[in-house]
Amino acid sequence: MKIRRLAAAVAAGLLPPLLAAVPALAHGAPTTPISRSAACAAGGGTATGTAACKAARAANGGQFGTFDNVRVPDVNGNDRKFVPDGKLCSGGLPDFKGLDIARDDFPSTTVAGGKSLAIKYQATLPHTGSFRIYLTKQGYDPKQKLTWDDLASKPLAEIKDPPLRDGSYQMSVKLPSDRTGRHMLYIVWQTSSTPDTYYSCSDLVFKKTAVTAAAPVATKSATAKPKKTAPPPSASKPVTEETTEAPAATETAQAITPVGDTSKVTLGHQIVAGALVVGAGFLAYALIAGFLRKRRENR
Repeated sequence: MKIRRLAAAVAAGLLPPLLAAVPALAHGAPTTPISRSAACAAGGGTATGTAACKAARAANGGQFGTFDNVRVPDVNGNDRKFVPDGKLCSGGLPDFKGLDIARDDFPSTTVAGGKSLAIKYQATLPHTGSFRIYLTKQGYDPKQKLTWDDLASKPLAEIKDPPLRDGSYQMSVKLPSDRTGRHMLYIVWQTSSTPDTYYSCSDLVFKKTAVTAAAPVATKSATAKPKKTAPPPSASKPVTEETTEAPAATETAQAITPVGDTSKVTLGHQIVAGALVVGAGFLAYALIAGFLRKRRENR
């Protein structure tokens, strides 16, 4: 009987309006890096028991909607108009307002600056469309509610229709190298096959990079010669400071004394020797003369 009524409704053209009145199915949210909705909301539940998720549910006034249904219709790229400051994580939806609380202990993903970050956006109901991926600026305070001014003016990347593998859209972005501490990855999925736009917050923690000081490297000149060290001074001699002065003038004069000057020094000796020779000659002459005189007298 119910089947006949359903067939009659289809034939009468009543079924499409009835289906249009049924709430749309949920569609998707990031699971890597883990988003707040995937961690804390219904259907995600990977960290619902954490202190931050409990506080978010308390702020929500009850359970969240399903984790993959943070969506706003008819935005058409006017995100700032439809999603006010302080409500970016919930998309401004009352069913997810607890995701907007300012805490620094939500489930997070540790990342490295300057490296590529893999993103898996689970698609419970796939749609064509574009993903705009933003990151908070350096100096972001996680203990303050997220605002549009906290995000960089331009997205890290805008990716259209990424591949769908294992039930998730697979993509990656390169993270800037100047971020430190805790940050927020904000993903806007604007579908082209529906009028809906989806919003998500994923908490990131940039790990510290180790800074090692390079040891100084000693360099030697190719022509450098080892210094000579003077032997230790004797206890009996006074210690004198080594200098590099030129030799004394007197030493230089002694080294270059002309040979001709030596004749002046030996002239006296030559005169004395000559006088001795002359005297010896006179004596010999006197002796010979006396000998000859005596010989004549003896005749």
